[in-house]
Amino acid sequence: MAKKLVINKTSHETRVALQENGHISELYIERSCDLGIVGNIYKGRVIRVLPGMQAAFVDIGLEKAAFLYVADVFDEMEAVADFVDGRADSSEPETTEPEGEEVEEIPPLPPIETLLSEGQEILVQVSKEPLGTKGARISSHISLPGRHLVYMPTIDHVGISRRIENPDEKERLREIVEQMRPPHSGFIVRTAAEGKSEEDLLADMHYLADLWRDIDARQADISAPTLVHSDLDVTSKVLRDILTEDIKDIVVDSPEEHDKIVKFLGTYMPSLECNTKLHLDEVPLFDACGLEVEIARALERKVWLKSGGHIIIEQTEALTAVDVNTGRYVGKRNQEDTILKTNLEAVKEIAYQVRLRNIGGLIIIDFIDMEKELHREQVHASLEEALKGDKNKTNILKISELGLVEMTRKRVRESIGRTLCEPCSYCEGTGYVKSRTTMVFEISRKLKREARDLPGYRINLQVHPDVAALLYDEERGVIEEIERHFQKQISIIARPNFHVEQFVVAAG
Repeated sequence: MAKKLVINKTSHETRVALQENGHISELYIERSCDLGIVGNIYKGRVIRVLPGMQAAFVDIGLEKAAFLYVADVFDEMEAVADFVDGRADSSEPETTEPEGEEVEEIPPLPPIETLLSEGQEILVQVSKEPLGTKGARISSHISLPGRHLVYMPTIDHVGISRRIENPDEKERLREIVEQMRPPHSGFIVRTAAEGKSEEDLLADMHYLADLWRDIDARQADISAPTLVHSDLDVTSKVLRDILTEDIKDIVVDSPEEHDKIVKFLGTYMPSLECNTKLHLDEVPLFDACGLEVEIARALERKVWLKSGGHIIIEQTEALTAVDVNTGRYVGKRNQEDTILKTNLEAVKEIAYQVRLRNIGGLIIIDFIDMEKELHREQVHASLEEALKGDKNKTNILKISELGLVEMTRKRVRESIGRTLCEPCSYCEGTGYVKSRTTMVFEISRKLKREARDLPGYRINLQVHPDVAALLYDEERGVIEEIERHFQKQISIIARPNFHVEQFVVAAG
């Protein structure tokens, strides 16, 4: 599978796209006015402890207080439990508990009020960006990602990425890390460590241990709330986290960014064979690679399938709904075959769109109803297979008899739609406004309530021009009926600056 990184850098924005077989599969955007904070380490102050929710709000110096669950408060027993269910580290989502290892039963977590108190200063790391109306999600379990390892100074454990499938290689890496790691500290062996030498792992380990000592010393001399350590910029973070041997080319359009990438690769990945090219053509880089069209498509509500069917993607506060439709596709044999083919085609597009748009949280997919159990199992297996290439952890339930699939996908940062767009200022994000006819009858009811009490013979009605046109033409009878009943003249005044739902009734 041909892969390359395409990096567009300007003074105010950096965009990094991962291309697979000529199509964008992942997009990372960082703007100077809105830098990402996942991975940043802060010294915060607890401002409120909520026993009923077993959580706390922590001031880390941002606009909104950060949210800390009791499970994310430093506690060594809970740290081991995290590895049991595979949720130990957000920067390496594919990690899990090594197979065959027995872990003794973990006692219940202590109440949060016994761990934290208001006014207490605590070192925390951001694990999720602020999303919508929610503040950042934080943890007091610090994790420092390197190229091959993730260092966790508060956890005494070694985990291995589940994507390293060879049992012998897993055991080799485990033995190396176990022998070299500092006492009472933990490491996750990342996928990129597969096949690496002891020297490579040791260099990563020394770098991360030194970094932690600097952070620990720095936080001891400052008061909360304040930033203690910033994670890498988006380009360096992508190079560190997703650059592997199967990515052969990096194309960048900024000479300064090109030099920085070459230096970064020479320092941290000297053995990696990757061709770094500087794009100096007059045609913008993302246009030359066809990426602007794909990004625009990723913001559309409707996505067409090659067969003529389509999917509808609706993102709400609580979940994302995906609806599959046959559209223009009528098939060649029978209805069951048409439905199966559309659903199978939709599976690939859904997996692609979920990854490209970075949709996380709860996702409900409404496939076209299939009568045969065999077809439902086929579509479900196809969905699981299509999502295997997604580095974000997913969990998929079986297709229900109604054709619904419930799935979750780990969410760390905002989706592309929420990053690049904002709610419509006209409809305030609802996607709808009242129709002109609805407004005519709403105005009619208000006139009937207030016309008698308004002084004078004339009433001025100020409305949007589209509503005014309807009142002058098709719905003129509504106004004439009120005029006859109250013996008053109603003057309709068009206001171009009015919202279609806005109107004013006043004495003339």
